Amino acid sequence: MQLYGFGESGNAFKVALALRHLGLDWTLQTVDFFNGGTRTPEFLDLNPMGEVPVLVDGETVLTQSGAILDYLGSKTGRLGGRSAAERREILRWLFWDNHKFTGNIATFRFQANFLPEERRPDAAVLDFLAARIRAATRVLAAHLQGRDWIVGDGPSIADLSCCGYLFYPEPHGLVRADWPDLDAWLDRIAALPGFAHPYDVMPRVFPGA
Repeated sequence: MQLYGFGESGNAFKVALALRHLGLDWTLQTVDFFNGGTRTPEFLDLNPMGEVPVLVDGETVLTQSGAILDYLGSKTGRLGGRSAAERREILRWLFWDNHKFTGNIATFRFQANFLPEERRPDAAVLDFLAARIRAATRVLAAHLQGRDWIVGDGPSIADLSCCGYLFYPEPHGLVRADWPDLDAWLDRIAALPGFAHPYDVMPRVFPGA
């Protein structure tokens, strides 16, 4: 398999975590995002959405981290739930993560850390995003009370999706220490086979990094 991504992409990191944990044979195709790597004709032929991650598995080309994670779970029979009910619950959390959790965290992190100073938004914009992140985190933290994993009694692609941006060092609108249940859950993920921190998995491409 080939994974198109780069170190700063939390969504690519989610997929890389799954590939590593599952022990699959894959190589990284580094995309130079900050110099237009997702806007070249060659990349847009691969993914007209102009985004990473992209996973190429033979003739199968997949985009969007949630769809890729679901594919890997189905392909291996692991991380995707042990019953139809568990799979539906996993999908529910994947959709929630993309809309409510990762969507806001990724936007906050990009705006606060990777835009040139003159293009960064007014503080009120970051405050708005931070409030949405806190609201979503309350939902996840409450769900994790008394649970080791988001769905069922073991890790799933729901865990790998929701954790994707939370291991990065840059400010992303959430402080782990403020959320003990979430902090303990992240420690459990970090103890899984194949885990490594984002910049140990994929190289950074941000200019000057």
